[in-house]
Amino acid sequence: MAADPMESFIEYKATGNVNLRNEIVLKYMDIVRFTAVSLRNTYAKYADSEDVINEGVIALINAVDSFDPQRGVKFETYASLKVRGAIIDFVRKQDWVPRQVRHFSKELDNAYNELYNRLGRTPANSELAEYMEISPERLSKMMADMSGAMTLSFEELLYEDNFENFGETDYADKELYEKELKQILAEEIDRLNPKEKQVVALYYYEKLKFSEIAKVLGVTESRVCQIHSKAILQLKRRIQEYLNK
Repeated sequence: MAADPMESFIEYKATGNVNLRNEIVLKYMDIVRFTAVSLRNTYAKYADSEDVINEGVIALINAVDSFDPQRGVKFETYASLKVRGAIIDFVRKQDWVPRQVRHFSKELDNAYNELYNRLGRTPANSELAEYMEISPERLSKMMADMSGAMTLSFEELLYEDNFENFGETDYADKELYEKELKQILAEEIDRLNPKEKQVVALYYYEKLKFSEIAKVLGVTESRVCQIHSKAILQLKRRIQEYLNK
């Protein structure tokens, strides 16, 4: 395999050498592993990690086959988007979210956005419960139950819906767009309350499971899921606000 990764892609495009392609895939397998770990709380209870990784490997192979080294785009960026999109699509197709949870998630999204616009701030859980005409206890339980669905919805918003307007060859634009989204997310994360910020940091940056975060914070896993769902509501609102400009 050539020392310069781009030379390897150019050689593969010219020769179609399957052995060379396999070497390239092995070189970039960390992309699949990293993505599978970053999404594991989304699928842990509903899909086997080996199946998820297999989907990621197939997407990585397809990325190698379709990558154009002449366009000046980093393969890591191109492949990461392809792999993440493939895993999100695979998890979504499992149809593991109960209808009741899916319905409640939409209702909570609408309630959160309506109250935020009305109050000009993040609504308290008690205000959400009153608006939705349910008890605070019921709200807390449902927010814990829907944490996986909320994560998947957020991932779809970031890595699928936002990129569908780009063509297959527009990954240079996608890279810039992703950087801008990350900046907006960083600013919004900084506005979360300390507990929400801590949960988001441990989940997305330290790649801890909800059960591991619960041990770190000294609370129940259900409580971590509630905090995570509330944080995701705020981050989703900010991203949707940005997209609708």
